Amino acid sequence: QVQLVESGGGLVQAGGSLRLSCVASGRTFGGYAVGWFRQAPGKEREFVAAINWSGGTTYNGDSVKDRFTISRDNAENTVYLHMNHLKPEDTAVYYCAARITSWYTPDPRMYDYWGQGTQVTVSS
Repeated sequence: QVQLVESGGGLVQAGGSLRLSCVASGRTFGGYAVGWFRQAPGKEREFVAAINWSGGTTYNGDSVKDRFTISRDNAENTVYLHMNHLKPEDTAVYYCAARITSWYTPDPRMYDYWGQGTQVTVSS
């Protein structure tokens, strides 16, 4: 079992930045692909970004391309989501998820473990 805990959310003005963290415990994190997803009220869960087991390959969703960056530190069992140039439409609960394979996917159904989420609110 892997437990995931997100942190770093909060209230920020449009154009600002935040860094979300996802800390894993329970098992070695290094062999897992990790994704970030978000869900706004009344909307479906949306893929944001993902990273493979080594951190050498990443993939961003179209809505955050060139603004968000995903990275990981396997020694610290942590995956980060660096969010820049935030917009009000980025407001959502952000979740990290891990899958028991080295390669990522944007499909949330393919992830095995989920955190509880952290709220990000961007004011205009």
